[in-house]
Order: sequence, then structure tokens, then C-alpha cells
Amino acid sequence: MMRIQPCFNSKLTLLLRPRTATRTPTPPTATMFRSSVLRSLRNVAPSTRAFSTSAVAEAEKKIALIGARGYTGQALISLVNAHPSLVISHVSSRELAGKPLDGYSKAQITYSNLSPEDIKNMEAEGEVDAWVMALPNGVCKPMVESVLAGAKKAGKKNSVVVDLSADYRFDEPRDTNWIYGLPELNDRSKISQATLISNPGCYATGAQLALAPLIPHLSSPPTVFGVSGYSGAGTKPSPKNDTTNLQDNLIPYSLTDHIHEREISHRLGSKVAFIPHVGQWFQGISLTVSIPLAKTMTSREIRNLYTEFYASEKLVEIIGEEPSVKDIAGQHGVRIGGFGVNQAGDRVVVVATIDNLLKGAATQCLQNLNLALGVGEFDGIPLMGSGERLIVPAVNVHQK
Repeated sequence: MMRIQPCFNSKLTLLLRPRTATRTPTPPTATMFRSSVLRSLRNVAPSTRAFSTSAVAEAEKKIALIGARGYTGQALISLVNAHPSLVISHVSSRELAGKPLDGYSKAQITYSNLSPEDIKNMEAEGEVDAWVMALPNGVCKPMVESVLAGAKKAGKKNSVVVDLSADYRFDEPRDTNWIYGLPELNDRSKISQATLISNPGCYATGAQLALAPLIPHLSSPPTVFGVSGYSGAGTKPSPKNDTTNLQDNLIPYSLTDHIHEREISHRLGSKVAFIPHVGQWFQGISLTVSIPLAKTMTSREIRNLYTEFYASEKLVEIIGEEPSVKDIAGQHGVRIGGFGVNQAGDRVVVVATIDNLLKGAATQCLQNLNLALGVGEFDGIPLMGSGERLIVPAVNVHQK
């Protein structure tokens, strides 16, 4: 996961571009298959979902952002700004302390530089309903411990914490209280009851959704070829976000053992090979997934399987053709298509696209906040068929 860096130089742009999405009724057999696969992924017994999809909060829920100072933070601020029942109460950044928060109109907010002791005291006093940790990998533990210490001091359950780093993505609920926040594949009732939520990675979200329906049919490990826009490299200057270096270029990196490879494999319970790249566009990811099959299947059969598997999911769209990055940029879900099957019928190639800043980060964070705070899961999230786009302004971080 790339480090989030300061970038509040201009406001977000919303583009309206209508798109019609169709939904296919889910047959009972498909529902049974989906439930079986999801139980396998979650490793839990069948349960009844207990989450709100339309509830309106009685009072505004206060959100504190710790370290939200870059592209993902910018997107999250914009989403909360339009949310019917969430507000930002605090934004902490050492580099931006004392500066006004741009792109937020509900109130005048100034960046602070909250220490772990500040966080402990704020939690004890009940000043916020949820904390969003938008910090680099390996940094947020003292902040999380301060939240827990503050709650213990007050003799209460801790406020919701959503961590955007990879620090807790491998924790299991049976060992810790952390829940992995991928609602489409995890148990929503567990997310709605959680106070510690680990937000999945961007590549990992798209890859898991692209693979999940076929996990029972794998003959050997699949391979994921991923290409991200350079916003994934953050705003700290590097070859991976240098637009001159990226022009007419594709940059591979972390050829083995990328942390998202481990995350995908861990969460799906199946070994996966993952090779990431950076492309010359700014926002959005394309994943080309080669999947070896244990039995022969046709393209139509596989597409129908995916359509039925995700029929009830509002942020997943299944199409026939290969999805493109330019169509997913600024949208809040995942689009899956392609379904090219080889002549032998024992391998399929699926293409998935996801906006790395939105469903790959900020939108998924908001989805988890909504569930955990008891408001509508999709409140404040433009759905796939709405045509509404959230475009984060690109910044040339190499320009002096």
C-alpha cells in the first residue's frame, strides 16, 4: 500500500455520465452456490445477516481522520462531505497542522497534529464515533492502542476504527477483534458488529472479487496481471509517479511477494500469483486474471456463474466484454468481464477493473463505516448505474 501524501491543491470534480446497469434475478441454486462459496471463504457457519440498508442515523456520526493527507484522503473527505449522516470532526496531519481543510463545506476544519495521548483522551471523552487510520504500513499501531486505552479508561466499548494500511489484514477474528472489511465476500453482520475493521487493499479487492466465484473450480494457482494508475504510488516523488518516465511506458515492480499477493492468497484460501505494474494514467486499475479450471466450462457458463454470484451486489457489475480503466475511473464499484475460455475449455481469462482510490480505498472505507455505524450501507455512495463520477485531480509531484 502506497504512502498517502499531502495533496489538497484543488477541489474534486464530479462528472455525470449516465450508464444503465441491469440486474438478473438470482435462482435458488445460485443462491445456494454463493452461500457455500462465501461460507468457505469466511470459514464460518451459515448466519442471518443483521445489517441496516436504509436506516437513517438519529444524530450525525463524527469521523476523525488520522493521516488523511493525500489522494485517498481527498476522496474520502469528498464522500463524507456529501454523506447524509456523517461529518468530519478532526483531521490530523503533522505536515499540514494549522492549515485549513480544503474540499469540505459542512464546517470549517483545521488540520491538527494529534498525539497518541490526544487520541486516548478524545476516545475517553467520547468525542468521535469513528477513527479512520490513513497511515503508512507499520505506523498506526500506537494510534490504535491509544483508542483502545481511552475506551478502557472510560469503561466503554471503543469507537469504530477503520485502518487503511495492511497492518491488520492478516489478523483472524478468532485470534483478535479485527474484521476484514470486504462486504461482498465477508459476513456483513460481522462488519456491522465490529469496532476494529481492516480495509482491504486496492489490488486485493479487485482480484478477490474477480476470483471468488471460481475458487471451487481451480485446478492450480491463478495468475493476476495488474496495472494501476500512478495515483497508487502516492505523491512522494518516485519513478512510479513520474509522468515523464511513464510516458509510453509500463513499469513492473515487486515481481514476487507483493503484500497484496499474500493478502489475496490468504483471504481466498488459495495460492495466487500476482504481478503489479504502473501505467501512465492516473486513476484506476485493470486486472487480467488467468484461471486454470478443474473441469471444462464454456464462456457462457462462467459468465452466468458470475452474474448469479453477484446479482445482489450493488457495487459489482458483470459485463460480457472486457472492461476498461477509463470507464471505471471515478466510479465506486468493480466491473468484471471478458470470460475468454481457451479451446480446451480448461482455462478462463477474466478482466476486472476497479478505481484504486474509491472501491479500492475511500469508498470501501465508507462502506465499512456505514455498516459499523448502523446507517445505510450505501449511504453517500453513488451506485454503479448512477453515472456519477468522483475524479481526483492529478498532481505532477515532480514539478518544482
